[in-house]
Amino acid sequence: MVPRPTNDLFTGRTDLLLRMKKVFHIDHTSSTNKQKRFVITGLGGQGKSEICLQVANLMRNEYVLSMSLIPYYVILADNDRFWGVFWVDVSKSSTAERDFIIIAKLLGRSVESVHDALQVLASTKQSWLLIIDNADDPDLDYQDYLPSGTHGSIIITSRNPECRRYSPDQAEALEGLEDQDSKDLLLNAAGLSKESWPSYSSQAEEVVGLLGSHTLALIQAGAYIAKGHCQLHDYPKVDQRQRKRLLKYRPKQAHSRYRDVYATFEASADVLEQSKREATNYALRLLEILSMLDSSVLPLQIFEDAWDGSREVLRTSRTEASDMGALTPSHLSRLPSFMLVDGDEWDQYRLVEATSLLESLSLVKRHNLSGSSGLSMHPLTHAWAKDRQDLKHQEEAWIAAGCVLTFSRFNTHMWQTQGRLLLPHVQSYLDIEISKALSFSSKAAVIPILLKCGWSLVDMRQDSRLGHLLEGMFVVLGKSPEQPLEESLPLYDLHARSLSNLGKTKMAMELLEHVVNIRETTLAKAHPNRLASQHALAIAYRLNGQVKEAVKVLELVVKIREATLAENRPDRLASQHALAIAYRLNGQVKNRDTDARARSQDPRSHARRESSRSPSLAACACYCLPVK
Repeated sequence: MVPRPTNDLFTGRTDLLLRMKKVFHIDHTSSTNKQKRFVITGLGGQGKSEICLQVANLMRNEYVLSMSLIPYYVILADNDRFWGVFWVDVSKSSTAERDFIIIAKLLGRSVESVHDALQVLASTKQSWLLIIDNADDPDLDYQDYLPSGTHGSIIITSRNPECRRYSPDQAEALEGLEDQDSKDLLLNAAGLSKESWPSYSSQAEEVVGLLGSHTLALIQAGAYIAKGHCQLHDYPKVDQRQRKRLLKYRPKQAHSRYRDVYATFEASADVLEQSKREATNYALRLLEILSMLDSSVLPLQIFEDAWDGSREVLRTSRTEASDMGALTPSHLSRLPSFMLVDGDEWDQYRLVEATSLLESLSLVKRHNLSGSSGLSMHPLTHAWAKDRQDLKHQEEAWIAAGCVLTFSRFNTHMWQTQGRLLLPHVQSYLDIEISKALSFSSKAAVIPILLKCGWSLVDMRQDSRLGHLLEGMFVVLGKSPEQPLEESLPLYDLHARSLSNLGKTKMAMELLEHVVNIRETTLAKAHPNRLASQHALAIAYRLNGQVKEAVKVLELVVKIREATLAENRPDRLASQHALAIAYRLNGQVKNRDTDARARSQDPRSHARRESSRSPSLAACACYCLPVK
């Protein structure tokens, strides 16, 4: 009793089939009295059910041995065959009940419940194999579908890794096919003659990498090519333009319950949406935010750091309407609901629950990051998670993800130590047209996020990427890059830093002179933003060889900061350190002990810690560091 024939395109999994054959070997002389079980878990569409079909076909009693039908030469002895092979779809309680009642009828008994059907199966002494397919609901205990006793053999397929508890010693977490098997499957599905496969190897490899070796996606891609919609070498370009169409393409030969990649992922979302658990909404919100970032590993620490940053904004929120770069309490309301920012301490319970739910359906994969956790997604799952959202949800998710990124910058330690992991997420987040981003919400909401992400690119020295971001912002906002306006000065702070990093020192200096002139006429002498822009200008002077001008400006900045700030404040230390460098370059080695005092507390860590609080301070603090 199996639902459908095997797929002729089935490829790979040789080792797994041989392992399962060994597990289910029927040894009538053995004294072992234990029910044999095997659990297969993994992402939807990777071929769990297809493997069960292969096993069922290989091990049913009436199977006629034929080398043409046994792709891996799995030779079966008589005692490796089952008298009965039964298949139950447990994706819904109604289908599970239907299938178990049918099994009982096949065995000559009339029953009306799953419990009675299980009793019939448990009392059947001949060798049987029961396949429990689609045990995906994390809220269900599938023990209720396992016959009692020691008789028989059972295979369970599930997206939930926790289902391995039904067979801790014999389980397989299914990943993508091996590279060569993936290419073979793609080329076979594309209808290309086997003799020609070597000539298509590099093209196939590119498509396999694009699809993450996902079994069903490879079959769909091959069918799309076989139908003449495109050539193999064109598929990557077509994928960029028509991803959603391609992943919903339904080839006739893909004998799958879901028929296309997106439908198999949507089945997981349906499990979530049908769940009565409170954490369901949190899981769906987390999925939406992850879809706006990259599919690579994201440190979960970022959410706690974002919560800490939100506390900092509440404590130190500025009210100047002219500061277009400031995060405000209104941004707090855009954070995801599972972060709930109204408590006095970070509570990770909701995040852990949301993460566990997504992991239970194999929609995310957990990673150990030296004691902390991270999450990644299969590239196709990531694409589906974004494409399934309507425009309104995408807008909300993009703003929420941006708030998580920017609020988390208050913890500079994580951004320094995890920068390699965070970079692709910043890049993916900014992979959007500025005009589209500004259509998501007000400028007051979007611009601070873009500017904070720009400073992240500064820290990571993504100079060309930052230049591209700024170019887009100037065009969409209708601003001149050379003529700063009072209400847009944070944008020009970032632009000046970008010019300096690109080696355009003179242009950076001239721009900063304009910025300083504006702030000197509009802000008090001790205002942090005025001092920060003066500091940045002094560094530009120094880099341009105008050391005397740098000394003059820095002496003024240091004098004010020493009079208004505590000795260990990072911006005070940064300006002292910068002045010491300028003195040395100007031949004033014995002028004062500024350098020694500045070095008494490392300004680098303080400057970076403060950088997220003020973009202009970030510019001045980083500019002050000596060039090595």
